[in-house]
Amino acid sequence: MLQSIATHYCNLRSAFAICTTIMALASSWNAARADRPNVVVILTDDQGWGDLSLNGNTNLSTPNIDSLARDGASFDRFYVCPVCSPTRAEFLTGRYHPRSGVYSTSAGGERMNLDEMTIADTFKAAGYATGAFGKWHNGMQYPYHPNGRGFDEYYGFCSGHWGDYFSPPLEHNGKIVQGEGFIIDDLTDKAMAFMESNKDKPFFAYIPYNTPHSPMQVPDPFWDKFKDKTLAMHNREPQKEDIGHVRCALAMCENIDWNVGRILEKLDALEVADNTIVLYFCDNGPNGVRWNGGMKGRKGSTDEGGVRSPLLMRWPGRIPGGLEVMPIAAAIDLLPTLADLAGVPVVSRKPLDGTSLKPLLTKDGSLWPDREIVSHWNKKVSVRTQQYRLDHQGKLYDIQTDPGQDRDLSKQHPVIAAKLSESVAAYRKNVLTGYDRDERPFLIGHPDYQYTQIPARDGIPHGNIERSNRFPNCSFFRNWISVDDKITWNAEVGVTGDYAVELHYACPSSDVGSTIELAFNDDRLVGRITEAHDPPLRGGEHDRVERQESYVKDFKSVLLGTIHLQRGKGVLTLRATEVPGNQVMEFRLLMLTRVSD
Repeated sequence: MLQSIATHYCNLRSAFAICTTIMALASSWNAARADRPNVVVILTDDQGWGDLSLNGNTNLSTPNIDSLARDGASFDRFYVCPVCSPTRAEFLTGRYHPRSGVYSTSAGGERMNLDEMTIADTFKAAGYATGAFGKWHNGMQYPYHPNGRGFDEYYGFCSGHWGDYFSPPLEHNGKIVQGEGFIIDDLTDKAMAFMESNKDKPFFAYIPYNTPHSPMQVPDPFWDKFKDKTLAMHNREPQKEDIGHVRCALAMCENIDWNVGRILEKLDALEVADNTIVLYFCDNGPNGVRWNGGMKGRKGSTDEGGVRSPLLMRWPGRIPGGLEVMPIAAAIDLLPTLADLAGVPVVSRKPLDGTSLKPLLTKDGSLWPDREIVSHWNKKVSVRTQQYRLDHQGKLYDIQTDPGQDRDLSKQHPVIAAKLSESVAAYRKNVLTGYDRDERPFLIGHPDYQYTQIPARDGIPHGNIERSNRFPNCSFFRNWISVDDKITWNAEVGVTGDYAVELHYACPSSDVGSTIELAFNDDRLVGRITEAHDPPLRGGEHDRVERQESYVKDFKSVLLGTIHLQRGKGVLTLRATEVPGNQVMEFRLLMLTRVSD
């Protein structure tokens, strides 16, 4: 097992030194023991701390999620990042997200550097079966892909958000497949199947759900409960609430709760519940103005309401039921904590920013030392201690007596404010300097992987071409009308070989016939659009409120041909050499499949 993992990482050119570390450890690590606990990690997308009945919200009911606190531990103040991909990176690596190269939520800035080791690497090295089911959001092209970051099994989508939640196109281990039903139900089905197939050995299941992130879609039974519901609890600024959005978010949270209940029932049915750690948290503050305990801030903010998340952890017989953990903690702590609880060594060549929370879960944590936890996004940095938060403007708040951040105490406590300001300055210097200067190419054709997706999301449009929406993640390119227009990707081919190229496109019959050229350095493929495919925009038929993201289309996949690519760096260019109609096409995706070396 360890030898094969080491060989795999030796093939990653930008992470070649990792193999030496694993080879050195291989002789001393034991195979997984039968008594090692399974681990199930559930991460939700844009669900706030206040979106649980556990935390006092009477607008909804989340009994299954709440049961994790009743039967295990709940953390009073647990912190994540203000947005999606950074939190995922911090959970996966145990390190602050800028250290791993994550500086954005799209167009390549969501990728973790290849010399980072993940929590899945740690558990896989210890003999665990590893699977991820849901929204990845830390890189698409292998080895940024989940299958290249320690996960044996992956089902979901690698983008930051998706345009339709009912039987959408997804992927299974790199290959595009059709989803089955509402996406959260589908992801849960696949995760439970993984648990069942691995019930006789330790498994690590990561389930990053993609709701209640917009578009606001949810099955009828959940929506019907909320569509006309009078809400009793409101945000500290109720005049800013979009009631339709709030109602749908709550309905989506109840759907999540139903699926969490299915997972807990599955663990019982498999008779592994007593030896399974179940962990639940969210990736940032709420994605709208709604009740959140009176805290200041929402998604995107480094204030308390933007970064406080529930953290619930159940392990029957090991973690006391009803335990309330008061010391502050963060997403960076989860890797060392789970590894410590499971008794497996952390695979990492770099120092972690997080620390194991095991002492707080298994014995008296009253002597736990105070610490500082930094929150950062979009150049804004805030720092939290057990008592205080220094916000990105240098204002100091006593969160214990002023959880809404209403009274600036920086003048009353100048020494504390100065000390925390020094911590912010050190973070900017040691962590943020140069973190968003990105020269990493998009990778094509890694020797260990057959498939490479090259989506519109990662491309650069030139000329008249424009995106279908300002948010790149689920967008496509349109208004391609000239031979002078083109789409480019800064790319690197990992292995010389022949690649079958599938083009995902839409084109009305009046515009069929454009000649397309795909080029990379001296390698070229020429094909032609010969079939009309003009589907309408869709996705909106499932929306409960108007969306901000791009609508989608049922794009057609056509084999453009086979291109021979030479290993090396260059610019991948897609352009038209003939345009007989008014446009070339609308473009969504290239899928490259290596067919020979």
